[in-house]
Amino acid sequence: MDGSITRRGQPCWYKKENIGLIAINDSFFLESSLYALLRRYVKGRPYYMDVSELFQETTLQTVVGQCLDLTTAPPQGKVDFSQFTMERYSAIVKWKTAFYSFYLPVALAMHMAGISDEESHDDAKKILLQMGHFFQVQDDYLDCYGDPEVIGKIGTDIEDNKCGWLVVTALELASPEQREQLQACYGRPGEDDVKKVKAIYKELDLESVYKRYEESSYQELIKLINKSNSKVPHEVFTRFANKIYKRQK
Repeated sequence: MDGSITRRGQPCWYKKENIGLIAINDSFFLESSLYALLRRYVKGRPYYMDVSELFQETTLQTVVGQCLDLTTAPPQGKVDFSQFTMERYSAIVKWKTAFYSFYLPVALAMHMAGISDEESHDDAKKILLQMGHFFQVQDDYLDCYGDPEVIGKIGTDIEDNKCGWLVVTALELASPEQREQLQACYGRPGEDDVKKVKAIYKELDLESVYKRYEESSYQELIKLINKSNSKVPHEVFTRFANKIYKRQK
């Protein structure tokens, strides 16, 4: 959908020979297979309806997030920095990443373990959505500064006109001249344009800004976990947090 070349170290599915736009139909096969598997292996269990609704809800949330992402900054579309705000960025991250990547797997395990009360799920959701935001900011940073051999993809957020944490933060810190330069170069496929954007990131020392953000966000996350009243053991959340803290891929 966003014109990426690789994902998880492999060519994107639509880039495979004889695939192309058939990839869209293949995605529907995958989604339909999910519910077929649930019917085969989970139907009759007391949590069947809960997990079926969880997957349906998460699918909708992710579609909303992807739509927000692509309409805020269409790939190779007009650059409109008026929409590149931290509020819009946070909304994109919440719907596009945090629900399916963090809340879904834990909520699924909770239902299967017999933890279905609203308070426990609300408490877990609060922690996991914040963790998902933290994770996506890391992803945005690694897209620019990570090693493609390590992260498994070639970073193209600048060329793809993505409303990412780096550019939103840069716009908050930039001088009028730097903002003008970003406006002229961001969202363009040329190598020189990408270098100019990265040069402004260096001038603003976004690497240091990110490292301070990473440390403060992690500490806030641990405080939130320690205050949790969820029936889920705190260790579940801290293991997640420690797994992504200072990750390189």
